[in-house]
Amino acid sequence: MALLLSIVIPAYHEEKRIGRSLEGVLAFLVEKSYQAEVIVVDDGSKDGTDRVVNEWIPKYREAGEELRLLTNTPNRGKGYSVRRGLTEAAGEIVLFSDADFSSPISEAPKLIDPILEGNADVTFGSRALNRALIGKHQPVFRDFGGRVFNLFMRAITGLEFKDTQCGFKAFRRELALPVFQLQSIERFGFDPEVLYIARKRGLRLLEVPVVWNDAEGSTVRYASDSINMFLDLVRIRLNDFAGRYDGPAAHFAVQGQKAKQATKRL
Repeated sequence: MALLLSIVIPAYHEEKRIGRSLEGVLAFLVEKSYQAEVIVVDDGSKDGTDRVVNEWIPKYREAGEELRLLTNTPNRGKGYSVRRGLTEAAGEIVLFSDADFSSPISEAPKLIDPILEGNADVTFGSRALNRALIGKHQPVFRDFGGRVFNLFMRAITGLEFKDTQCGFKAFRRELALPVFQLQSIERFGFDPEVLYIARKRGLRLLEVPVVWNDAEGSTVRYASDSINMFLDLVRIRLNDFAGRYDGPAAHFAVQGQKAKQATKRL
């Protein structure tokens, strides 16, 4: 039977949190009875992230669910990890979430259902559309930084969204493969680039308010990463001006089809 859902979790030094996250995802899948798979992309972690994920693989198998581990060597970045996970996924819909699940997996139907119902091709969680849904807020300086980044993002890219950085997004996989082929930003600035390319290619984008709670232990280095994310916004416009987002998109589509066929043979 064809898979409905692939859940991709990029992880970097998540030994302390990934087990709890996988436990929650497994409970969600068993309750919802989705035909699904879970793919953790370990982005070159030097802690025990891979060990914890491997410990959960037989637990998923016992429950009739599939959990896979992909490993990047060396560290490549969150954007690369999400792209790799989506490319090797087999589900009709691919949802990715940060490993801490600041937006709980119980919020996933808010992203999945609009795609299933044919109302959107890309859905993404937003903290800004309804701030009453935020339980535990970020520190003030981080919240302020996020608002400033969004102002620059809107001005530079023309994307009229209130929050592109929430790590909780879903894609109709067949339509998203060409988008991710054209993606060039591999670290934290990849979110607006993916949304920019998706809009340019005519995909229907939907921003959705979700429950969200700040989780300690972020791997973002706020000074250097914030500067790089701003520069990434400029790179998006330069890439578009240079025609980088106008090219064919066959390579990843072929890779993804091979991955789907391999999954069917298993």
